[in-house]
Amino acid sequence: MTKRSYVAKSARLGYLPNECPSFGKLLLYALQQFLVMFPATVTVALLTGFDVPTTIFASGFSTLCVLLITRGQIPLYYGSSFSYITAIVAITSATVGEVASTELVGEAQFGIVISGLVSIVAGILVKLFGRKVIDKVLPPSITGSISLLIGLSLAVSALTPAIGYDATSGVTNGAEFATGLVTLFSCVLFSVYLKKGVLGQLPILFGITIGYVLAICLGLVDFSFFTDSQIVIVPRFSLPIPNWMAVAAIMPIALATIPESTAHLYQLDIYVNDLAKREGKPRIDMAGKLGLSLVGDGMGDIISGMMGGPAGTNYGENVSTMAITKNFSSYVLGVTAIFAMAISFFKPITGLVQSVPTAVIDGACIYLFGVIAAQGIAIMVNQKVDFFNPRNLAVIATVLIIGIGGTFGFDNGMIPVFGYQFPAIATASIFGILLNLLLGIAFKKKGKDEGKGLDKEKTAEQPATMAVVGDDEVVPSQTPKAQ
Repeated sequence: MTKRSYVAKSARLGYLPNECPSFGKLLLYALQQFLVMFPATVTVALLTGFDVPTTIFASGFSTLCVLLITRGQIPLYYGSSFSYITAIVAITSATVGEVASTELVGEAQFGIVISGLVSIVAGILVKLFGRKVIDKVLPPSITGSISLLIGLSLAVSALTPAIGYDATSGVTNGAEFATGLVTLFSCVLFSVYLKKGVLGQLPILFGITIGYVLAICLGLVDFSFFTDSQIVIVPRFSLPIPNWMAVAAIMPIALATIPESTAHLYQLDIYVNDLAKREGKPRIDMAGKLGLSLVGDGMGDIISGMMGGPAGTNYGENVSTMAITKNFSSYVLGVTAIFAMAISFFKPITGLVQSVPTAVIDGACIYLFGVIAAQGIAIMVNQKVDFFNPRNLAVIATVLIIGIGGTFGFDNGMIPVFGYQFPAIATASIFGILLNLLLGIAFKKKGKDEGKGLDKEKTAEQPATMAVVGDDEVVPSQTPKAQ
């Protein structure tokens, strides 16, 4: 990691990636990040037939390795990705809550390991040819709309459990409704009014704690994990088993996760540099580290897949928590990863964390998922995307409608086309990328008369400004036409 910078106690707004809080604060901040990532990571394991303790360990170990690979420059946590669920289940034939056979899990692992090469190759191309290459393929109109889509697509998965709604019976559980609502308001109020000091860095942890206490009072917490005499457990580690059909099923999903990872990094770029500006610190070129970030993504998948964990992604929930708390310390995420690895061996602790009712976690997630969506808007506003440009409108509109319509209109968010099923968010992302490239070719063929005339007129009305891109590189900022 980069040289550690300890932060003085006096009036700090937050922590930049290379800044390390004191030991006690470090543990509290890491616990908060762990609670945010835990539910989604465990859910993927339960749905795909992977061993839960192994998944938790793999999540922490891959995060720690990626932090070391990137020298702590990119504060991201790697958890299990929902995008791969359908492809993996097709291999493991998993029944919810039951661990699949070692052989089937091993075949899925092979597909995950090989698919990690996709992100690595993409990262190497970015490092070789520069960020301009990826910006042409993934301009802010796409990364912003994909981030917005990701947040909105998670809305139902957060809201339904948070209010205790049972879709089968059509009944809402009053105790769960109250718990989810109190947790939500607690997280929001703490994040708005606790702006300074240690308390200002822990709004999500405080909100979840209040929700958990209320859940205990309302009888929603199952304490049966206390009666289990088994304390130490060993994750079920396994090696990949070569299966090229698994590669064919899983690898295409890896292509679609690249826009998601890019959007998360661009979100970090905005919020980290806002904090740096407020504290009078030099600008940090987070977006310029995209190549390194994509290599880290691929390595995370390979590491997780080699030991028996599902395919991963850097978590928007953790990015949202960092944005809310202004705590971007890579050391916090490193300790979070160590928490995950240690906890995977202790059944009482995993039982305690799993005892937190879904109404509590998803009450907080209403806020967190909403922040993911809002960050998508922030990307487009920050990069001055012209919403009156028909090319931008076409890309944003189709990405949102295909993604949202596919997520909520079909079972498991899979769009059926001629007997095949395609993940909604992945399909929307790839469609948006291809449409943007095709429209780019069409715009060039128009020539100066039609295609550039309007651009010149707009440029005259809105002259370009200068923006810092790297540590010492200054280039004209994007004008509204350049999407």
